[in-house]
Amino acid sequence: MLSPFPIYPSLLAFNIVCLGESLASVVKAGAAGLHFDIMDGQFVPNLTFGPMILQELRPLTELPFHAHLMVYTPEALIQPMVEAGATRLYLHPESTPHIHRALTQVRDAGLEAGVAINPGTPMMMLEPLLELVDGILVMSVDPGFGGQAFLPITYQRLAELRDMLARHGVSPSVECDGGVDLTTIAPLARMGMTGAVVGTGLFHNGDPCASLRQLQQAVID
Repeated sequence: MLSPFPIYPSLLAFNIVCLGESLASVVKAGAAGLHFDIMDGQFVPNLTFGPMILQELRPLTELPFHAHLMVYTPEALIQPMVEAGATRLYLHPESTPHIHRALTQVRDAGLEAGVAINPGTPMMMLEPLLELVDGILVMSVDPGFGGQAFLPITYQRLAELRDMLARHGVSPSVECDGGVDLTTIAPLARMGMTGAVVGTGLFHNGDPCASLRQLQQAVID
C-alpha cells in the first residue's frame, strides 16, 4: 500500500484561540507534520509568531515541526528554534548574504536544513545549495499572507527544479506552499512536488480531516 501523500498543515490558518484543538484535528486527519510561518514584518509584509508557539505545542504531538523563516538574519533564530523543538528550518537565500553558512549552522545544530525560494527568484539560485539541504520549499504565491491565488508559473519552476536535481543526483523533499488545493495538488505532484503545505484549504469547510484526505486522494486519482 502506498503511503499517504504528505500534507503539512500551516499554522497560519489555525484558529489562534483554540490552537490545541486545531492541532488535534490535523493530527487525527493524518498530517505528515506541522508548518510554522515565521514572519518578521520586514522580509514579508506581515508579522506572525516566534519560537514560543512551537515550544507550547511541542508536547502535544511527536509530528515533525517545519519552520519557514521569512525573516532577515535568520541565523539569529536557529538556536531558539532548536530549543523550541523544531525539526526542520527553511531559510531563504534572499534573506541572508551568507546562506551557505546559515544552512550549515542549521545542520550543525542537529536540525534538517531546508531552503525556500520566492516565485520571483530564479531557480538557479538553488543550484549551489543542493548538497546542503534536506528539503526545498517552492513558494507558489508571494509569501506574507494566507489564502492567496496560486501562481501557475510554479509548474514550470518545478520542472526546472526536477531537471536540476536529476543533474546533481540528489533527492531532497520538494514541497509547495501557497494555493495548493484539489485542482492544483495532482498536477504539482506530477511535476515533482513530494509534499504540500496547505493552510486555508484545510479549514474552508469546517472539516480538516475530510479536506486532508480529499487532497491525498486527489494525488492518487
